[in-house]
Amino acid sequence: MEERTAVTALAALAQGMRLRIFRALVGVGPKGMTPGALSAALGVPPSTLSFHLKELTWAGLVTQERDGRNLIYRPAIAQMNALLDYLTAHCCEGAACAASDSPVGTTTCTAC
Repeated sequence: MEERTAVTALAALAQGMRLRIFRALVGVGPKGMTPGALSAALGVPPSTLSFHLKELTWAGLVTQERDGRNLIYRPAIAQMNALLDYLTAHCCEGAACAASDSPVGTTTCTAC
């Protein structure tokens, strides 16, 4: 992943509602959600949701597919994983590190 792509994705996720939308989509996985289902689940007006989905789609974090009369939004898992790989590429000075769960439930690098 190029730096510009990472910055675009991180900028899109740096807004609270977009982060909630993305997390909701990641939660349902590949089956995705319609805008109506997202709107109801998150309590956000359709016009606001549309604006944020456009930004997430432009950043490459969400895909859109037409299914008959419905639009289905899905998380772009490969792009999300590429972003995570980009962010952790230089962890531990480039050496492989193993992740372990800390007592508080967050993942930390065991070599750091």
